[in-house]
Amino acid sequence: MFDPGTSAHEAAENLIINSLKSAALKGNLPETDDFNFVTEIPKSAVNGDLSCNIAMTKAREFKLAPRVIADILIQEMNLTGGIFEKVGLAGPGFINFYYKKEYYADSLKGIIENGEDFGKSDSGCGKKIMVEFVSANPTGPMHLGNARGGALGDCLASAFEATGWDVTREFYVNDAGNQIEKFAVSLEARYLELLDKGGEFPEDGYQGQDIIERAREFIEAHGDAYITETSETRKKALVEFALPKNLEQMKTDLNGYRIDFDIWFRESTLYENNTVEKVLDILRKKDAVYEKDNALWYRATDFGADKDEVLIRQNGFPTYFAADIAYHYNKFIERGFDRVINIWGADHHGHVARLKGAMDAVGIGSDRLVIVINQMVNLLQGKEPIRMSKRTGKAITLSTLLEEIPVDAARFFFNLREPKSHLDFDIELAAKQDSDNPVYYVQYAHARICSILKGLEAGGVSVEDAKNYDFSVLIAAEERALIKHLTYLPGEIAVAAKEYDPAGITRYTIELATLFHRFYTNCRVKGEPDSIMYPRIALCIATRQVIRNCSKLLKIAAPESM
Repeated sequence: MFDPGTSAHEAAENLIINSLKSAALKGNLPETDDFNFVTEIPKSAVNGDLSCNIAMTKAREFKLAPRVIADILIQEMNLTGGIFEKVGLAGPGFINFYYKKEYYADSLKGIIENGEDFGKSDSGCGKKIMVEFVSANPTGPMHLGNARGGALGDCLASAFEATGWDVTREFYVNDAGNQIEKFAVSLEARYLELLDKGGEFPEDGYQGQDIIERAREFIEAHGDAYITETSETRKKALVEFALPKNLEQMKTDLNGYRIDFDIWFRESTLYENNTVEKVLDILRKKDAVYEKDNALWYRATDFGADKDEVLIRQNGFPTYFAADIAYHYNKFIERGFDRVINIWGADHHGHVARLKGAMDAVGIGSDRLVIVINQMVNLLQGKEPIRMSKRTGKAITLSTLLEEIPVDAARFFFNLREPKSHLDFDIELAAKQDSDNPVYYVQYAHARICSILKGLEAGGVSVEDAKNYDFSVLIAAEERALIKHLTYLPGEIAVAAKEYDPAGITRYTIELATLFHRFYTNCRVKGEPDSIMYPRIALCIATRQVIRNCSKLLKIAAPESM
């Protein structure tokens, strides 16, 4: 598959490595088997199309000044038959690479030929990866943290699909444990209250309006029939009635958010299938547990955690952590995933080390589990913060948010910043229909290209003929800048998967829109000689295709008119 963005980096890296080996054979540089360096895109085009820091990284090892190392390497480079026209030395020892003009023409041709496959690769080799995200407690509606984690997890899964992995999206349903008991107690309290049979609402109960609504629906279905039943029978009936409704509402909300999970995995199955007991047996055999105070403890401190953890409480019931270890044992061993990515909220930061350590304890290996922490969202209305409180039932939920702003804006805005950064989400800006809104700005670029091409066709120009022309005439600075940026998409997708952060794709798309608008402002298409007009039409087609490819990854619309 044609992959100009990645190929350029690989071409530069191969030149560096071959030059290191050649210089070592001649005795001009010491031998090395450490090729730890990076090639990157310079901030200024004056410094070339790609730049490499190899000379700085080798200065201490070689005991030579970086500029001396860089000069030796440049002398060893053979550019014949490659994509680079020249290589230069700059600053403290950067090696800068400059593309041949043919590279621009070949890249544009490759993008058009690959169409919707441009940007994809097979680097994942079909290995199985699970991205588990959102996984909100089914005891209430999804909040803003779930909304951000949903956009992040879904786009990250798309990046892995585009890089050749076999991806499964999974939602973990916590349908067992303390939160379900609290759900049951809260529902029972509201049920009795609505029938004028209640006492004081439990202090730690769920106080949201959704609990009242579920209790009221239960009364509509069953009346007061459960007043005379035991508390346990009543709570069981209430949970069995309300939980499926909550899950169905979650699926509806997530579907409206363009997220479709392949699997909704229930925590309860870990007990039904004895996976929890199986994991406890493994830990016992490895002497990774001990008994104290009538409870079973995991030696978490032996595996990198700050303190040991209880797995079986004094009452004989497993803890949430025991279930979590079993759940990940199920992912890796029972279902055979090569890698698992969990998208967690900021409040789970302290659990990362203990769960990764537990993977070592059960023999899976902590390196196979990646946990991405998703920081908090500050919701703004202009410059004014919007206060939220889930405990009082006044939270801004996912469904409420999507009533205020378009889905495209929500998904785009939540991926504007890397997961580890706090996000200021301005509802006013997200609802704007002008170029201040970045998602509108990108979509307008796509609609503008569609309008340009339709206008040309209406005037008798055969747009499809553009692919048959010589693209090497595209030498204007705006043309080359746009083509270069188009070629970066494969690299951006690869980095998103490698760094577990799709925000770069969002920023790439915004910059692409900017470069297109600049190109179209300065490089006239209609009315130029065919030898210029058609190559510029081809550049429009390629840009439209890349915006579509990005939009598909981000799951936002690419409208043809606005």
